Amino acid sequence: MIKILKYGEVENKDIFARVVPEFDVEDIVADIIANVRQNGDRALLEYTEKFDGASLDSLLVTKEEINEAIALVDKEFMDILTKAAANIRKFHEKQVRSSFIINDENGVVTGQKIIPIDKAGLYVPGGTAAYPSTVLMDSIPAKIAGCREVVMVTPPMKNGRVNPVILAASAVAGVDKIVKVGGAQAIAALAFGTETVPKVDKIVGPGNAFVAEAKKQVFGVVSIDMIAGPSEILIVADQNSNPRHIAADLLSQAEHDTLASAVLVTDSASLAQKVADELELQIPQLERAEIARASIDNNGKIIVADTLDAAIEISNEIAPEHLELCVDNPFDYLDSIRHAGSIFMGRNCPEALGDYYAGPNHTLPTSGTAKFSSPLSVDDFVKKTQYTYYTKDALGRVAKDVEYFAKKEGLTAHAKSAVIRIEE
Repeated sequence: MIKILKYGEVENKDIFARVVPEFDVEDIVADIIANVRQNGDRALLEYTEKFDGASLDSLLVTKEEINEAIALVDKEFMDILTKAAANIRKFHEKQVRSSFIINDENGVVTGQKIIPIDKAGLYVPGGTAAYPSTVLMDSIPAKIAGCREVVMVTPPMKNGRVNPVILAASAVAGVDKIVKVGGAQAIAALAFGTETVPKVDKIVGPGNAFVAEAKKQVFGVVSIDMIAGPSEILIVADQNSNPRHIAADLLSQAEHDTLASAVLVTDSASLAQKVADELELQIPQLERAEIARASIDNNGKIIVADTLDAAIEISNEIAPEHLELCVDNPFDYLDSIRHAGSIFMGRNCPEALGDYYAGPNHTLPTSGTAKFSSPLSVDDFVKKTQYTYYTKDALGRVAKDVEYFAKKEGLTAHAKSAVIRIEE
């Protein structure tokens, strides 16, 4: 049964507590990375047979395999993939930044260039769990940014094939290269390169504890998007909310993982109890009931606050991955939300819309990192460089200032480099 807590009557440590995973995988992952660095494709093939039960002759997905996969996917789902991709493109195209130049017409020019990274690596969970939505969400921003090559890694099924819906989504999104490898070994391959897998500049995408640890260990060799934790949803709801809807939305994240977090914050004690009762009715009906049950028992909670404003502040402290505002006039509260990965406004906007279809990205900061992190975007696939140009006259006007500043830092060579030109 989900816990119901009254804010102000229990300690904050109980309000904000969460069962967090403790996986001691650091040494295992380090060994996998070292093996891939040394043995390349041979290590990848061995790990794929060991962990995925697939014996492969080649790691690359061929064009024929992609075409065969598309033929296996029903037309209705292909149409839905296409519509979802269009929504994702429409949203992310608005994120494209422009370079700029500042010319003060006095011999000084400064500017900034926006440059796409050359190669992006996408990790997509596969095997028995297929997430075509991740393919769309991670690859479309990279393509919009202008990356020269988008490389996807995903574990194969036991028959040596990649799940057809994953390949169908990759065709819709325009992925350039697909490699049949998963786990920490896939991250190592993207970071350091092998005979088949090109070394990339940035790795994005969710994964299990081994994938997350591998991303952590290769950071610095390559860039990464984030270290993602278990999924989270927080719903702020008022007394007019439908408890059946609220319970269903909480369970939409609880079914992900036994460590997922599903939280309701409301100013209505009556709604709190109705949602708790409704959860007990809905959980047994789920295909993943056992997972949802553990999630609700471990990390589910209902927090009763005195006011909706207090509920918003509780949400800001938790900084959830997904935040639903199931209230009247949700836009009245939007400016009060400071920390959330993605916000779903009103009573007709379940978080699942964002997972698959609406357009905003579903790769989001978790574990409170929304306080300082952002959703995956086109920005993740570009870098910025800047430039400066001074004429001799322009340098002459400021060289003494630069010299003075440099000497204050005790860097006389810096100072000399500024004035030597005007002394001549």
